[in-house]
Amino acid sequence: MIAASARLPEAPSLVAGEDYFVVHAPRQTGKTTTLRALAAELTASGKYAAAKLSLQSGAAFGDDIGGATRAILAKASREARLGLPAELCPPAWPEGPDGDLFGGALAAWAESCPRPLALFLDEIDSLTGATLVAVLSQIREGFEDRPGAFPASIALCGLRDVRDYRIAAGGNPERSGGPSPFNIIVESLRLGDFTLDEIRELYGQHTAEIGRVFTDEAVEHVYALTGGQPWLVNALAAEIVDRMKVPATEPVTVQQVDTARERVIQARPSHLDSLVRRLREPEVQRVLLPILGGAEQPVDLEYSDDRSYARDLGLIAEEGGEGPRIANPIYAEVISRALAEQVVPSPAALPTARDFVLSDGRFDVPGALTGLAAFWRTHGKMLGDGQPYREALPHALLFAWLDRAVNGDGDVFREYASGRGRADLYLRWRYTTRDGTRAEQHEVFEVKAQRPGKADPLKDAIVQLDDYLNHLSLPSGYIVIFDQRPQSTPATDEPLTIQTSPSGHSITIARLVLPPGRRQPLASS
Repeated sequence: MIAASARLPEAPSLVAGEDYFVVHAPRQTGKTTTLRALAAELTASGKYAAAKLSLQSGAAFGDDIGGATRAILAKASREARLGLPAELCPPAWPEGPDGDLFGGALAAWAESCPRPLALFLDEIDSLTGATLVAVLSQIREGFEDRPGAFPASIALCGLRDVRDYRIAAGGNPERSGGPSPFNIIVESLRLGDFTLDEIRELYGQHTAEIGRVFTDEAVEHVYALTGGQPWLVNALAAEIVDRMKVPATEPVTVQQVDTARERVIQARPSHLDSLVRRLREPEVQRVLLPILGGAEQPVDLEYSDDRSYARDLGLIAEEGGEGPRIANPIYAEVISRALAEQVVPSPAALPTARDFVLSDGRFDVPGALTGLAAFWRTHGKMLGDGQPYREALPHALLFAWLDRAVNGDGDVFREYASGRGRADLYLRWRYTTRDGTRAEQHEVFEVKAQRPGKADPLKDAIVQLDDYLNHLSLPSGYIVIFDQRPQSTPATDEPLTIQTSPSGHSITIARLVLPPGRRQPLASS
């Protein structure tokens, strides 16, 4: 594993300064493991008695402050005995009023402990209502008595940042004055994703132990697919080693990483399933819709709060001033597939594998888009009715169509980025040429929707796709426009036209229209 001090490098100095602080991180990023290891490192230094204590056991008691506190303290005793020498463990917890049980227990422990006490209170956000207020208030009241009669340093650890605990405790998130428990918080640390070097180190530990080598290209591909998200990094390695059973004598390749990616996505374990469930939350929908449709972000305080929430969940990332994006390609693909399940009436309506394969083995993109145009004319009016992400229908439908068509022999990837007016789709097709050699075909798509009264998006789409093709060094690409304007005449049987971009790329345009008199309300992108 990665050293705790490397993942939270600021924490030791905050503990040394007798500070109270917040550690927040999305679920399944290794937070609990890191906190436990950090506590062990601090205790091993001989300077502190440090422990990770979970508050999760108090969650079942709701506003029953006494019941919740007693459950928390019972669990704390067991955790302390497992992680600390006997002389550093807490005494028997003193009795007292419900509203002072927690603070009284921490005070008794600090007074009896021969070293300064440093506590990492994990799952603090599992508490709500009166119990959360009581715990936070008692920490605030004991703060002035540190280090002799109260823990020298306390970290509140959970999913959300300090601002959200203030709201949950019934306080004004904007108010800085008064006796708020949060006036004592000096720092908020976010446990980040793994860096590329940390993934190299983690996989290198496996190599040193077992002998299995991950090629440099495979490690870099893992980082590209996961963005360093710790659960995904470990899940891909576990899939390759434990379930695919790649022999330890064989170096792990990019192709095997891709196979593991598909297997993990198809299995949709609890981590990814919980991600999909989050899509139903209104706060998440408000943030994801502009990203999914490549539209501009709203500018208001409510959206800003929702965006912080989605970022704390680990759903989005923001780098380089380009606006929020889906946190990593695996999350993007999981979200795309989940949305596709909403908008497609039946999997039987989609193409099957190898429906669009040319005689030379290449994927027949024009054929696939012509088939999609016919499907849209027949089913477009009904798709997405009543679904929360119906504005993202064009992108979800194109992804679902191509994903089914290349199933088993190719991959479809989404690149989401809000505020750039774009949502690019990338297709990779693996095939065997006539002479028996293996080859790959790469195609890029720009997806747009045209609404009544709005300008034709084609001009902007050509410029955007031209830039993307230059970046990828590809000679050609596709623009797919879902046209929702009322049609006065039947659609042509040939929906594809070809233009040349400013940089000389061949651009095939597929304009998908509904039958006369029918239209589907879609968001522009």
